[in-house]
Amino acid sequence: MSSKKSRSGISGFPEWTPGQRMVEQKILETIRHQFELHGFAPLETRSIEPLDVLLKKGDDKEIYLLKRLHSEDTKAGDDKFGLHFDLTVPFARYVVEFQHLLHFPFKRYQIQKVWRGERKQEGRYREFYQCDIDVIGSGALPISVDAEFPQMLHHVMSLLPIPDVVLKINNRKVLEGLYRGLGIDKIEETLRIVDKLAKIGPQKVMELLCDEIDLNESAARVCLELGQIKSTDLSFVEQVKALGVEHPVLEEGLSELSNVVAACSDLPAGSLEVDLSIARGLNYYTGTVYEGYLVGHEHIGAVCSGGRYDNLAEGGQSQLPGIGVSIGITRILGYLFGRGLLEPAKPTPVQVLVILPSEEARQECWQVATRLRRKGVSCDVHHAPQNYGKQIKAAEKRGIRFVMFMDKPHQVKDLQTGEQQEVDLENWAPEPPENDYNLKG
Repeated sequence: MSSKKSRSGISGFPEWTPGQRMVEQKILETIRHQFELHGFAPLETRSIEPLDVLLKKGDDKEIYLLKRLHSEDTKAGDDKFGLHFDLTVPFARYVVEFQHLLHFPFKRYQIQKVWRGERKQEGRYREFYQCDIDVIGSGALPISVDAEFPQMLHHVMSLLPIPDVVLKINNRKVLEGLYRGLGIDKIEETLRIVDKLAKIGPQKVMELLCDEIDLNESAARVCLELGQIKSTDLSFVEQVKALGVEHPVLEEGLSELSNVVAACSDLPAGSLEVDLSIARGLNYYTGTVYEGYLVGHEHIGAVCSGGRYDNLAEGGQSQLPGIGVSIGITRILGYLFGRGLLEPAKPTPVQVLVILPSEEARQECWQVATRLRRKGVSCDVHHAPQNYGKQIKAAEKRGIRFVMFMDKPHQVKDLQTGEQQEVDLENWAPEPPENDYNLKG
């Protein structure tokens, strides 16, 4: 089933088949379990936030407004709310409001839908799941936390039925420090332009820096050279210093990034890469930033991303620095499903269909189904007492592997192998499938 556009003409709101939804649920459960194994507690925040909260950290073009169709009270102010476009901003608000109930550093995970007014293009959705983990500190948060995230992300992503993921890492202080060292004042604008390097190429970035930031060609070239530095080890430090720019923020960024890369030296070769063009579009990031890409499918963009934010959660006299990452599972599945690279191994959770021989036997069939369910076997009773051939054919169409006949002793037929055998209802259970999905390529 296509997730790009429904028959009603609404794009960006994916709707999977039951089999695909089962794959999605299995993946979400794997992610949830791993998050908890790494010490993160579950959390769910409300779906709406005041507009003044959302507009501080997001683009007003991507926020969906919330408004009642019929409002008796025109002063109710419903139009001052919007659906959240990510989970980090609501989480920061939650931490500020409930910090007196929390223990710091506070580690939470959140698996929830978000809504974003994205333009129609591949890999972009208007409604999608985000799987977030964040750590919030009180007063300070050590750089060692930044190093934990790449290791955890690699572990979690390697357990999913997806292609390998390479995690690209940078520190915005490296970019900001170099820009300040060059005398550039428009830091955010420059960051946004350089962040487009992989999408539009060096020449276009060069033109935008000169035209929109008013940089001279020499300064623009240094910015471009910085953005083209890539490394899988600490050699990036000398490459940056060779550009001949000095600034305290630049030195701080290089030191932090070096510490993170060094701490991740045990990761498999090729799984982590320093890429000094990575800036992240959202303006709340202040230090380490991450973007993960499917190897061989980089053109769809980042499938996981995040970074450090020192000023997002501002709560009175307490400074609440944080760091977090998000896995865009809907983007991954939409791409893999759409190209047939990931397919469900089964279209239904039902393992056994109990054949209904007659209407008088329905109660007994229900009792058999109940006994199987108590053992954890997913089963169903056929809806009508049709001839056995029709009931078996119905099971095949639904993708159910086993049918059980109400003969005494009970008979079970494996529709995959064609074998039929007598079974002891108390001791028999079908073998679970080896996989819930098939990954191709």
